[in-house]
Amino acid sequence: MATNRSRRLRKKLCVDEFQELGFELNLNFKEDLTDEAVDDFLDQFLRDAMEANGLGYVGGDDYGLVCLAKRGSVSEAQRAQVEAWLKGRSELIDFSASPLLDVWYPENPINPA
Repeated sequence: MATNRSRRLRKKLCVDEFQELGFELNLNFKEDLTDEAVDDFLDQFLRDAMEANGLGYVGGDDYGLVCLAKRGSVSEAQRAQVEAWLKGRSELIDFSASPLLDVWYPENPINPA
């Protein structure tokens, strides 16, 4: 089926030139952390890694999706800043950040720039 959509519709659907990129994040905490320590980590994470870089986080305490706080795409530089922040944290055993992906349609490939 052909998809001949108007610019307005492409923007509403976040497709083609309006595709928005983000990345998935998996966090593995140390076993001996208290709930309060995890909450403190998440507060710092949201303030220092997300809000400070203009990003938003949707998910739980161990898995979520990072996207731009406004309309648009996360850059590789922003992704690297989040990874660098997480590498310096003693609360984590390890973490993984996916490559950039389409946040609205994850099964779609990323459009070339």
